[in-house]
Amino acid sequence: MDNNSVVGRIFDIQKFSTHDGPGIRTIVFLKGCILRCRWCCNPESQSYRIQRMKTKDGTKVIGYDTTVGEVMKKILQDMPYYRRSHGGVTLSGGEALCQTEFVKALLSECKKNGITTAVETTACLPWDMIEPVLPLLDNILMDIKHIDSIKHEQYTGLRNELILHNAKRIAQSGANLTVRVPVIPTFNDTEEEIFGIANFATTLPGVHEIHLYPDHRLGYDKYVGLDRDYKMGDVPPPSKEKMETLRKVAESAGLTAIIGG
Repeated sequence: MDNNSVVGRIFDIQKFSTHDGPGIRTIVFLKGCILRCRWCCNPESQSYRIQRMKTKDGTKVIGYDTTVGEVMKKILQDMPYYRRSHGGVTLSGGEALCQTEFVKALLSECKKNGITTAVETTACLPWDMIEPVLPLLDNILMDIKHIDSIKHEQYTGLRNELILHNAKRIAQSGANLTVRVPVIPTFNDTEEEIFGIANFATTLPGVHEIHLYPDHRLGYDKYVGLDRDYKMGDVPPPSKEKMETLRKVAESAGLTAIIGG
């Protein structure tokens, strides 16, 4: 099948992003995720099903099927911005790599057009769903949320052994891997927990940075719109002072630590 005819299920395309890889980027959000993180700011991404979500303006349909060719038309509109800023396309979700064939076809078309590529992933997938796309990615932005597998399962629904194993395999493949940590109060915001993640990251070949992202409640209204409980309750986000402390802790493991937006 021609790449442009491959069908995938997405729920949004966001242009002019500057937080999901280098330069100005177009973010393609794919439907479906394996994890069920309590704090997820895109709960509409978790189910592969097409859904309806209540908003202040009415009811919004979340998710639609589209072809690689249709997505590429939107991506190619912003070629001048990619060239000027050294930007490109980032695939996100959900877990983008769940839709392996669509992702592989879309990334292939991006590369044919000289567009740099990135993916945001947890890599909580069988290796045969990850390996085929590695040569097509310029940047891999990988979440490592916790080192303790039991606590990881309590807050995300799954243990983390596969994630940590795949992180090692991705790094050993020579991929340009960046480790990212969502800093979630009550889950992983102690100095010991952040040091544990950073210390693990130092064992990954080629990884010299760790990005810390403070939790926020911007997705709360989506839970209401989907008629779902927000399981983090009234837990406040980490303070700037706390984030700075955790940044220094991460750097004490031997990495450059960056606080993200």
